[in-house]
Order: sequence, then C-alpha cells, then structure tokens
Amino acid sequence: MLDKTAVQSGDKVKSCDDEPKTLVKIITVLGAIAVAVLFIFGIIFALASVYASTRLIVAALLFIIGFGIAYYISRQPKTIIQKVEFSGQMQAVAIKCPNCSASIDAKSIKLVSGVPYATCPYCANTFEVAEEPKW
Repeated sequence: MLDKTAVQSGDKVKSCDDEPKTLVKIITVLGAIAVAVLFIFGIIFALASVYASTRLIVAALLFIIGFGIAYYISRQPKTIIQKVEFSGQMQAVAIKCPNCSASIDAKSIKLVSGVPYATCPYCANTFEVAEEPKW
C-alpha cells in the first residue's frame, strides 16, 4: 500500500491513508458490540447463579473478557513530541550511499531503535545515517 497516494474518481479525491482509519472504526464498532453482548450474558449468568454456583464463575469470566475488550478498543495512541535545540544555523545536506555514492531519498530512511538507517534503492546497501562533525 502506498502512503499518501490519491486516487481521483469523478469530483472526489480519496486518500489511501483513510483505509487504516476505517479499519480502526470497524474494529471499534465490532468490539463495542462484543462488549455489550458479553456484559448482557454476564448479567444473565450472574442472576442465574442462584440456581448453580458455577454460573457465577462464568459470569465473572464474561465480565473480565468484556472489560479487557473495552480497554483494548478505548485506548488512545501515544503521541511522542521530541524537541531539539540546535547550536547554530542548520542546512540540509544530501545523503549519499557510502557504497555506490547514489543520492538517497528521505523516504528510504527508517528509524530502528531510535537510530536512523537508510537503504540505497540502487545497490540495496543499508547504512546508518550519521552526522559528520563540522570541524
């Protein structure tokens, strides 16, 4: 799937970025329905525990599973804000592959454990992007 690709159909332009949001909404709705069903059956089993005490255990399991699903669908994604202070004026520098000296596009840079790595589209070399000292 391509990121931020637009497909034009008639007068409307759709973004491919909407697909994950739609999937999340579908999962949220299905999770809410599952929680409601589990809670209803939990209440029924809790009320029916008067006749058989094992139904109280089933009711507790249904409530625990329902609360687990409710927590999963209601959690918010974490937003990480990183502020960087620069000691001087910054300038953009072209990144070149150390193997074949080809220019590297910014889209080919990935963060792995907080370290930026780039993959050359020509020779498939993966290397760490490091800032060279300016002295």
